[in-house]
Amino acid sequence: NPLYTPRELEHQLKDSGAKAIVILENFATTLQQVLPRTKIEHVVLASMGDMLGFAKGNLVNFVVRHVKKMVPAFELPNAIRFNSVLAEGGRLPFKPAAMTHEDVAFLQYTGGTTGLAKGATLVHRNIIANVLQAEAWVQPALNNPKKGPPPEQLIWVTALPLYHIFALTACCLFGMRMGGLNVLIPNPRDLPALIKEIRPYKFNLFPAVNTLFNALANNAEFAKLDFSQLRVSLGGGMAVQEAVAKRWLAVTGCPICEAYGLSETSPAATANPTDTEAFSGTIGLPFPSTEVAILDDDGKPVPLGERGEIAIRGPQVMVGYWGHPDETAKVMTPDGFFKTGDIGIMDERGYTKIVDRKKDMILVSGFNVYPNEIEGVVANHPGVLEVAAVGVLDANSGEAVKLFVVKKDESLTERDLMKYCAENLTGYKRPKHIEFRVELPKSNVGKILRRELRDEAMKKAA
Repeated sequence: NPLYTPRELEHQLKDSGAKAIVILENFATTLQQVLPRTKIEHVVLASMGDMLGFAKGNLVNFVVRHVKKMVPAFELPNAIRFNSVLAEGGRLPFKPAAMTHEDVAFLQYTGGTTGLAKGATLVHRNIIANVLQAEAWVQPALNNPKKGPPPEQLIWVTALPLYHIFALTACCLFGMRMGGLNVLIPNPRDLPALIKEIRPYKFNLFPAVNTLFNALANNAEFAKLDFSQLRVSLGGGMAVQEAVAKRWLAVTGCPICEAYGLSETSPAATANPTDTEAFSGTIGLPFPSTEVAILDDDGKPVPLGERGEIAIRGPQVMVGYWGHPDETAKVMTPDGFFKTGDIGIMDERGYTKIVDRKKDMILVSGFNVYPNEIEGVVANHPGVLEVAAVGVLDANSGEAVKLFVVKKDESLTERDLMKYCAENLTGYKRPKHIEFRVELPKSNVGKILRRELRDEAMKKAA
C-alpha cells in the first residue's frame, strides 16, 4: 500500500525479507525514513510521467513535482530510475525463469490477531486457480442473451486499489486472462472525475464495494451513462445492503453479484450466481472446486442451519503465513480447511450467510482493520493509560474505528490523539470517533471487553 506510514512499511519490508523495491517518487520520503533498518539492496524509483513519452512525461513530472507539489523532498542517492532499468533490461537477451505452480507469486499482507500484518503466501497455483474459477463463474452473465454476444474486448471499471487482493485478482489478473481493458480510477471518492473518465466506454464489468455502488446509484450524472453492455457488477470487501442492490439494479439494469473471500483465499471463495436478479442477502455458493464447511469450536461440522465458523478448502487457499508457522497452524485444520474467523449459517441450498465475526476485526470500506494493531499504536502515546478500539456503523464506509481511551495525562485532547494517529496509521485505520473514559470494562482476568464497548456504541448510534 503506497499510503503506508513508515512504521507499517518498515514492518512489511522486514517481515518479508524483501531485497528490492519499486516505488513512486511521491512516496520516496517514507522509504527514506526506514531504508537503513531493512535488507533492501535495490531501489527503483518511478515517476508519474515515466510511461507517457518524452514530451508529455516531462510535462506531467514538472506539474506533479513543482506545481501540485505532490513529491515531498527525499534523498535516496543509490536509487535507479525506472526508465533506466527498462532501457538496460531491454538490451539484455530474455531468459525465462524456471518456475513451478508451487513457487510464491505474492505475499499478500493482511492484519492479524497479533496486531502485526502477516504475509499470506499465495503461490502461482492459488492465483491461477482463482482466476480460472472467476472466469467460469461469470460465464452466464457474459453470455447473457439479453445483452447480445460479448464484445471482443471486455472493459473493466477498476475503482479499487490494485494493492488490495480484491482488485489484484478480480480486475488486474482476471483482466489479463480475458485480454481485457482496465479503466483505472485512482480516486473513486471524486465521483465527477470517475463519471467523466468512464463516460466514453461501454463497460462490461464493475467490481466495487457497497459504499461506491451506493454513492453512484444516487448520482444523477451517473444515471445518464450507457449501461447497455454492463454484464457483471461484483460486490465484495464488505456486505452489500439490499437497498443499495435494488437501487443499483434500477439505475443500471445489472444486478450486484455479491462474493466473499479473504487475502488467504486469493481472494474469492464464494459468490452469488451471475444469472439472477434476486438479492439473496448471502455470500452465495462455493466457487468451482471449493468446499465450504461450517465448524463448531472443536472443528467438527455443525448441523445444517446452525451457526459455526466458516471454513474453506480449495486450490485458491494459501499455503500459509510467511515465516509464521505458529499462526498458520491456528487457522488451518489437519484436513486442509482454512478457518476464516467469520461466523455463518448454511441453508439447505448451500448458500452461506455471515452472521458475525469471531475476530474483533473492523471492516472499513472493504479493508480489514485489526483492533490490536490500533490499540498497540495508540497505547504508545505518552498521554494514554488504556485504550480499546471497536468498529461502529458508518454510513459511508460500512464501519469506522472508535477509540475508548483512559487518560494518563489529563491534558490529552481528542485533537492530540487524532494527530498522533494520522502520523502512525494509514487512512482507513485511523479512528473517526474518540471517547474518553475513567475506566474500561474488563473480564475477571483483566481482559478489556471490546464486545461490551462495541454493543454500547452500537446502541448509542441506533
